[in-house]
Amino acid sequence: MANVYKEAEGDLTARLLSALDAGQKAGGDSRGKQSAALLVAREGGGYGGDNDRVVDLRVDDHPEPIEELIRIRELHTLYFGETKPEDVIAVDGEVRAEVAEALHRAGYLSAPYVADDLLFDALSAYIRTENFEEREQRRGHLDRAILEYMKVQG
Repeated sequence: MANVYKEAEGDLTARLLSALDAGQKAGGDSRGKQSAALLVAREGGGYGGDNDRVVDLRVDDHPEPIEELIRIRELHTLYFGETKPEDVIAVDGEVRAEVAEALHRAGYLSAPYVADDLLFDALSAYIRTENFEEREQRRGHLDRAILEYMKVQG
């Protein structure tokens, strides 16, 4: 586990999960598998900066708790991860068309061809409804992770 942790890439959470997974693959707990938890704290690192819990996840009573913990950590990262400056994209051209089509499919627009104000209002409503507030960008811009999510939905 220690070697996997040292060699793993990514943030602290990713390295800890890699080590837990390696421990499970090496034989795990002699009592069997049932639950797993992960808590990572950093001052002001929690949701909206209002608490210190960067990641606070747990899986109880699951046949593959570490795999499930890894899966929900991926969702946590999608919803609450920090947006890198290079992942902020303008909603124009092809991106605008993809966003408009996705919002139309999801029922946020009555048609995929609308004025910018309607599109950006619908996008803001979508972001807030889907719990992406931590990734919301200035009007007319979008986090690439949200766009990728939108493409695979419905």
